[in-house]
Amino acid sequence: MTLQPEIDGERLLRRLDAFARIGATPAGGVNRQALSVEDRSARRLLAELALERGFTVFQDGLANLFIRREGSDAALPPLLIGSHLDSQPTGGRFDGALGTLSAFEALEALEDAKAQTRMPVEVVAWTNEEGSRFAPGVMGSMAFAGADTAAWKLIVGSDGASLAEELDATIAALPEAAQRPIGMPISGYIELHIEQGPSLEKERMPIGVVTAVQGTRWLEVCIQGSAGHAGTTGLAYRRDPMVAAVAAMHRLQAAIMPLDADARLTVGRIAAQPGSINAIPQSVIFTVDLRHPQPERLDAIEAEVRQVCRAEAEARNCTAAIARSFDMPGAAFSPDMIDVVEEAVNSLRLPHKRMISGAFHDALFIARVAPAAMIFVPCRDGLSHNEAEYVEPAHAITGARVLLQAAIVAASAKNN
Repeated sequence: MTLQPEIDGERLLRRLDAFARIGATPAGGVNRQALSVEDRSARRLLAELALERGFTVFQDGLANLFIRREGSDAALPPLLIGSHLDSQPTGGRFDGALGTLSAFEALEALEDAKAQTRMPVEVVAWTNEEGSRFAPGVMGSMAFAGADTAAWKLIVGSDGASLAEELDATIAALPEAAQRPIGMPISGYIELHIEQGPSLEKERMPIGVVTAVQGTRWLEVCIQGSAGHAGTTGLAYRRDPMVAAVAAMHRLQAAIMPLDADARLTVGRIAAQPGSINAIPQSVIFTVDLRHPQPERLDAIEAEVRQVCRAEAEARNCTAAIARSFDMPGAAFSPDMIDVVEEAVNSLRLPHKRMISGAFHDALFIARVAPAAMIFVPCRDGLSHNEAEYVEPAHAITGARVLLQAAIVAASAKNN
């Protein structure tokens, strides 16, 4: 008699605890940055668990880690399920890890029940989703989707490490994993993730069915003025870039998000040169993170940022140079794959809502080469990229149950 595959909730929670100990911080978070010793330890533990269950383990030239369970038709491209294992320097224990370990739990649930899927199912742990140690982020999925990675060989991390050397060391640290090329045909991709925002918790909704990821654009604004003595330079003689920068930021914060509920504008980094307490700065550099689901609105917001920064600089006899450092177009997920996820939610009789992701994820890039969708679960107070990040055990298990049911449907589809 064939058993119905079921998530082992206690096993999943134990695994989450075990992986949270790898790179654990005193405040209860995780520091497991991409390609670090801690990241390698997490990859090794996952690979060892997979080999113990008889699954096949692969990795590619970007150290993306794959765990394969065969289907009844080995000629079919696999369904991928997973997320990432790397974290922010003071990250949470669920961001990425919940999706990866839930995917592995789904694979184990299929194996426990001796259930057969038509196509192979593979768990994937993508490399460097966070981008905290090596920029840009989402490297593994970006490369898988066909991005040109030639220039990445020269990337140096925030700690001075060479990306190329750390990649080689990470791949070499897992010789049990067979090598495969970067990128391959897949039938689809489903990723479970914490929402990283407050809406599901506020609405008491256990599941979000993600329909799209909004676009993201990063700008670097450099306002040049004239350094001067803080005590001897009167107002009429000042060309103060800090005053211009603060004025520009104030105008933008008042004009962008209050007038467009879908817009996001964040100044996350600011630096003054020469950075002396008793000197007017020569220059001020700050970053602007812009996000919006509609590309035309993202263009309009960027144009407004440029206009405001230049106007406030000129008003103080300064100059402003604005450079775009990152541009990630948004993506709408496959309607068919969204329906698969929604069918899984409905089969479990769970309340849910459709939603757009405010953060970018690996699914954003995989959606460009295969049908993809995402499942969100609530996190307490919407906190993420924070050591206080927390997901209720029941919500973690519920998300894994939805992922399993969606994977069963997607991996048994007749139209592949």
